[in-house]
Amino acid sequence: MKEFYEQIKNAGIVPVVKINHVENAVGMAKALLKGGLSVVEITFRSSAAEDAIREITKNVPDVCICAGTVLSVETAKRAVDAGAKAIVSPGTNPEVVEWCVKNDIPVIPGCATPSEIERCIGFGLQVVKLFPAETIGGVKMLKALSGPYQDVLFMPTGGISPQNVKDYLALKNVLACGGSWIANEALIDSGDFNHITRLAEESVKMFHEVRG
Repeated sequence: MKEFYEQIKNAGIVPVVKINHVENAVGMAKALLKGGLSVVEITFRSSAAEDAIREITKNVPDVCICAGTVLSVETAKRAVDAGAKAIVSPGTNPEVVEWCVKNDIPVIPGCATPSEIERCIGFGLQVVKLFPAETIGGVKMLKALSGPYQDVLFMPTGGISPQNVKDYLALKNVLACGGSWIANEALIDSGDFNHITRLAEESVKMFHEVRG
């Protein structure tokens, strides 16, 4: 599990993607990998998510897949069975967190308040997702949370863009940032994988400009 979080930290930016058509999954994953990104969050916002995870796991094994928008234990089980290495959710669902902890599956629950963060700490977690990051205060919120929660690391997601991602990455309590601009729905649907590779390369460059 420690290796997973280290991989997230080294990636710095995690593309958050919605795949509508399974046939685009492998091309998208290869495009990200070519651009230097080896971690991706496949969201369960479409019926193609499970099969997309399975296809990427089979054909692009060097890409670490997080399953996103996981709202139930049933979905978490399906995601892991398909090959997902971790579970990410928009909120803190205690049943999902408990199942993941019990089965040694890395889980990054969404938090928008100190109370949710403390609930996650109670589960033994040290990494949570700040969501929706920009809406609830963004960088200022993370700076405020760094005082009382010095041992907690965050993966802010929601409103992260090339214009503000460096501000987030500069914070010591940010493990990585989740962003949807690198492989957005339109690019994936159109099969514009070269564009995805270019955006991945640009994001990697921004990451290294901040963290070396």
